[in-house]
Amino acid sequence: MKPPVKILIVRFSSIGDIVLTTPVLRCLKKQLPNCEVHYATKKRFESLLINNPYIDKLHLLEGNLTAFANDLKREDFDVMIDLHRNLRTRFLKSVLRIKSLTFDKINWEKWLMVMFKVNILPYRHVVDRYLETLEPLGVLNDEMGLDYFISANTDVSRFNLPSNYSVYAIGGQHETKKMPLNKQIEMLSIIKTPVVLIGGKEDEKQGQLIQKECRHAINLCGQLSIDESALVMQGAEKVFTHDTGMMHIAAALKKPIVSIWGNTIPDFGMSPYYPKEMALNTSIQVNDLTCRPCSKIGFSECPKKHFKCMQELDFDILK
Repeated sequence: MKPPVKILIVRFSSIGDIVLTTPVLRCLKKQLPNCEVHYATKKRFESLLINNPYIDKLHLLEGNLTAFANDLKREDFDVMIDLHRNLRTRFLKSVLRIKSLTFDKINWEKWLMVMFKVNILPYRHVVDRYLETLEPLGVLNDEMGLDYFISANTDVSRFNLPSNYSVYAIGGQHETKKMPLNKQIEMLSIIKTPVVLIGGKEDEKQGQLIQKECRHAINLCGQLSIDESALVMQGAEKVFTHDTGMMHIAAALKKPIVSIWGNTIPDFGMSPYYPKEMALNTSIQVNDLTCRPCSKIGFSECPKKHFKCMQELDFDILK
């Protein structure tokens, strides 16, 4: 295939999935001389990419998809790289009518694992599979890990954080990805150094409850932007996190991570992704549960009502 000059990358959501696409941008710009890389995503995720030096132009979806597609058509792209593969990206391809390369989401393999515990998962990280999508362009994985670029204007000095601390990202898009309060307190009781709690506005009350029981916890939930959360993690000795977007930002910052898994599993290919030969992740999960994984994404509550995937977590590895 002739090397394209103008390339459109599409990934509309979410935080972690977008961060996981960053090696694609870097490899394209470094391996295809003179290529122009554009990225289409939702407006609310602009901050994840605005400082990325490998993007020539961002296209931000806020409202009407048809108008958005027509604006993209006027850019006259050579190729579209679809890293989302959903109805919206299918519509974009129908409007743009250009060469496209489409990511394989392995939905069939995930469905078999969730519904029948038949494991034919490819045991390849999603980043590796993103980059396999580029093989027709002659672009290869440079194995340098993820990127996250914090704005130079980001400042968290107003919080007077201690010199040595860990971070616990307490949130999660779904409840079955998050530890319940009793397990959060149990884990934090083992960690003796100060722990900064980060999360969104929706995690603010949970942070207050944790801080009430764990005096060494510093609750910043609901007080930080994504960039500020990244800066706080950058200064941490270690990051504790559920299967969330913050986990992937921490990996992009090359921080040691303790990843905590509930209804989802690392075998889906979404574990922390580091540069080659850099192993900084410790996974904590309940193995051999017949009901796990119960979803490739998550639920508002445990379908079985017992929540064993979180309630039976063992933190001995942290002692």
